[in-house]
Amino acid sequence: MNTPIVTSLGHAGLRIDAPGVAMLCDPWMSPGGAFMGSWFPFPDNSHLRTNHVLDADWVAISHEHLDHLDIELLRGLPERVRIVIPRYPAPEMYNRIRAGGIHNVVIELDSWERLQLNDHGDWVTVIQEQSPMCHDSAILVVAAGHSILHTNDARLSVAQLRRVAAEAGRAPDLMGVQMSGASWHPICYNYPPEVMQSMSADKRIGKFKAVSRLLRSAPPRIAMPYAGPPCFLDPSLQRHNVHLRPPGIFPDQAQAAAFLRERLPNQDVVTLLPGDRIHLGTGLVERDHRWNGFSFEDVDGYLADYADRRRHEIAAVYEAYPDPPAGSGLATRFSEHFAALGAMSDYFLHRIAMVVRFVVDGADGGVWDVELGPSRCRIDLTGSSAHPGYELRVEARWLDAVLTGRMRWEDLFLSLRIRASRDPDRYNDYLVGLLKHADAGALEAVERYETERDPHDTVLVTGDDGAWEVSRYCPHAGEDLSHGALIRDGVLRCLGHNFDFDLATGECLNARCDPLVSRPVAPIVVP
Repeated sequence: MNTPIVTSLGHAGLRIDAPGVAMLCDPWMSPGGAFMGSWFPFPDNSHLRTNHVLDADWVAISHEHLDHLDIELLRGLPERVRIVIPRYPAPEMYNRIRAGGIHNVVIELDSWERLQLNDHGDWVTVIQEQSPMCHDSAILVVAAGHSILHTNDARLSVAQLRRVAAEAGRAPDLMGVQMSGASWHPICYNYPPEVMQSMSADKRIGKFKAVSRLLRSAPPRIAMPYAGPPCFLDPSLQRHNVHLRPPGIFPDQAQAAAFLRERLPNQDVVTLLPGDRIHLGTGLVERDHRWNGFSFEDVDGYLADYADRRRHEIAAVYEAYPDPPAGSGLATRFSEHFAALGAMSDYFLHRIAMVVRFVVDGADGGVWDVELGPSRCRIDLTGSSAHPGYELRVEARWLDAVLTGRMRWEDLFLSLRIRASRDPDRYNDYLVGLLKHADAGALEAVERYETERDPHDTVLVTGDDGAWEVSRYCPHAGEDLSHGALIRDGVLRCLGHNFDFDLATGECLNARCDPLVSRPVAPIVVP
């Protein structure tokens, strides 16, 4: 073996083998799934959890989501295996590893910081998303003269992807691209079926187009759709498997690859199922014989059999998270939790500025309101607010796990074990950010990033109705709008996260976000 071989481990998991390098990236293979037994790799990758496959010198983990950070798997690795992670503003990822009883050496890297893997000149680095609101990173591995860009959930900008080529000395030989959703919106919201279908279709095509745009701007040699979709085997969640089919937000690899091949006919696209391998020198793909006869076109029977194989693990989840009995003190823990959250950041409170209602089902549940900003945090355990801006319905067993620190808010949201609604129906990134980070240092990093940007750094963008001078970087997550904007009917859409801005006023139309600097330059004159 003189050139790297990349093996799919399922979902976002990869194994990279090259002379002097054996590395696992984001291996998720434990039989209990993730997010309290709600997500499972699709298709099943359990046949790869062997000593031979897991025998490596390095493990690189992109972020703390439990479909990437498999604590049980890491706990079973020899202590000689070194773990590489990004250094985020909050220490949550490092803390989770240590709390899991994992004693391996953990090396934290800043963005673009190189770590030498051997004496052959091979190295790895991480590339964090531009905004610290999102703790997601790509991993770049350069080995045996080839480069592998493992993007997983990270939304890289065009500028970052071009820098990847510059750092590696060549375009990526293999670039894994996530084209399946990882969101509880809209499928956990109380929308009519036709609205749900329309929103799902919009999110699906928006994700597809964003990836296509990125690949077109800085093409790798081979693109590989991966990092999803998950499947849902718990009987209470199996309804979400309908979103594996068009127009659902969890498209499988075959659907993603078909879109790329149609839109980018000159781009080499490959799909790998768990156990499939690709030789980067030749592009030759070796298929795992397990998938002979498998097709994404008809998976109902496959999912039924898969659910039957995992029924004991799913039952164990419910045993591990019992419904708190009446008088357990759940309301008190709830109040203390939000009092601590509300004291972390005035900046976030001001931008949330709403009452959030929690409808908690269970013996010790209730209807509880939390007023988050603009200038205070107040908890009302009578649920008497007349106009909650957001409502979250959750079973007491899952809420108790958050309040006692057994899981985090974002784990709960990603588990899809919630129902939600909002009025007005506008996304509030700051509410989600406060809950998912729950760390003063992480919130301060977001505030610095957003308040220290230069509003006078602008670019010219054009549409059918004229030219506009706008902020170069999106007020939300810093996407460079010179590459990542689409203008239509007086609205600028940032293609990073699909935030829409009214060009006439700069106001964000579909989310809570600071306004865009926007000035008309010259109308297009039609003769």
